[in-house]
Amino acid sequence: MANIIDIKIPNAIASALRLPKSDPRSQQIRVLKKLLRKARFTSFGQQYRFDDILFSNHVGKKFQELVPVHDYNKIYNEWWKKTLEGVPDVAWPGKIKYYALSSGTSESTSKYIPVTREMLRSNTINYVKQLISLFSYESLPYNAMTKGFLMLGGTTDLKKGKAGWYAGDLSGILAKKRPFWFQTFYKPGGRIAAMNDWNEKLNEIVDHAKEWDIGYIVGVPAWCQMCMEMVIEHYKIKNIHEIWPNLGFFVHGGVAFEPYKKGFEKLLGKPIVYIENYLSSEGFIGYKTREQAKGMKLILDNNIFFEFVPFDDKNFDHDGNMIAKPDAKMIHEVEKGKEYALLMSTNSGAWRYIIGDTIKFVDLEHNEVVITGRTKHYLSLTGEHLSVENMTKAIELVSEELNICIPEFTVVGMPYGTFFAHKWYIVCNDNCDTNLLKNKIDHNLRILNDDYATERDSALKEIFLEKLPEEKFMKFMELKGKLGSQHKFPRVMKGKMLEDWDKFLESGTV
Repeated sequence: MANIIDIKIPNAIASALRLPKSDPRSQQIRVLKKLLRKARFTSFGQQYRFDDILFSNHVGKKFQELVPVHDYNKIYNEWWKKTLEGVPDVAWPGKIKYYALSSGTSESTSKYIPVTREMLRSNTINYVKQLISLFSYESLPYNAMTKGFLMLGGTTDLKKGKAGWYAGDLSGILAKKRPFWFQTFYKPGGRIAAMNDWNEKLNEIVDHAKEWDIGYIVGVPAWCQMCMEMVIEHYKIKNIHEIWPNLGFFVHGGVAFEPYKKGFEKLLGKPIVYIENYLSSEGFIGYKTREQAKGMKLILDNNIFFEFVPFDDKNFDHDGNMIAKPDAKMIHEVEKGKEYALLMSTNSGAWRYIIGDTIKFVDLEHNEVVITGRTKHYLSLTGEHLSVENMTKAIELVSEELNICIPEFTVVGMPYGTFFAHKWYIVCNDNCDTNLLKNKIDHNLRILNDDYATERDSALKEIFLEKLPEEKFMKFMELKGKLGSQHKFPRVMKGKMLEDWDKFLESGTV
């Protein structure tokens, strides 16, 4: 079947049809101008002279010159905090009705990320585009798309604020605001989706599983795998296809899937297709449009203006904090294989906002990227510059070599005498010698990362590894209030999260 997503349309025809031009830079400048025009009369737009930017001959460069970069604390304290009090026209026109509560995988307090009607509309359009793109997948069982889909997300019972806004997990907001044409296919349905207790929600899903004909599942791999395991155990069946015979694909995102793949395959009666997307609380960033693609295609034409900051010592300190005036690149300036931190300006009033993810371009022609980690989730105690991408790949390689499944892991940096060490905590229910596993991971990391190899013969003196049951990881997440939904276990433990983890391992509390 022809790849309908990659059909090239001449710019003249695209203009007549009001379709975006194929040139990535043109698409992004059009998006930026649209955002600036919409927000020019807001307090933010007036302070940072959006009118002057729009009249400039080089809108992108002028935007970077006049508007500072923001992390969450900066934009919240200076701008978003006012919207929680009901103040309109702060960083985006009108009042903010919804907020996505996000704590990422490291922060201890919830972040309030504005979610506007325009953003919800953009997300819906992108969902539809992603579904259309699936018709280019030759191995996809298309009948699965006509069946029900199970979305494992946050509660739709949102918290109401004093100024009349509602807050909750983004997946819960999206489920609550789902289009009417989703109703027929959407599972687990409104009543179960509104449940706040994650364990109660899972048990309800299990009880009703036999009543549904599920064609595909959407969610974070860890929680979806847990749900399928519970269904299989409850109904005493061999695999999930005995109860959902039409299950054909799994849509996931936000975390590398490789560590979970072996565990998933053990639950299946036949192969399914794995489809990755890139959805954050700040917007729908990209999705995989080609079956054999190595990465996800950035959505360049739908209300997000992207900038890319090289993730290096010039732009970030040793704690992963970005400097005040980083060297930010636009889409036409990026390089393949280089790691970047992602900045976004959106139709929810985020401006030059660092979302905390690091990405790498794997295909410049198709603007395809892979997520490599988080700006603050890497280890460099001695200059080893160990990224989450390195860690995940090492786990993938050792899992294949030893034919074992390691669905969860986290790594800690620690003093070791007058030098340093790494300690790995992993989940592995298969029989495997801990010392062998540690040595294999260490060996793979030496091959994957030259800096790591150098430091292992210098100041990084030792590697430790401890196997823990998966229930231990899940219990910690529950105590931290991060059980289920879009929450993911942090791959690197630092700061307050590490203090709580150490306390939990010692006493069972946080």
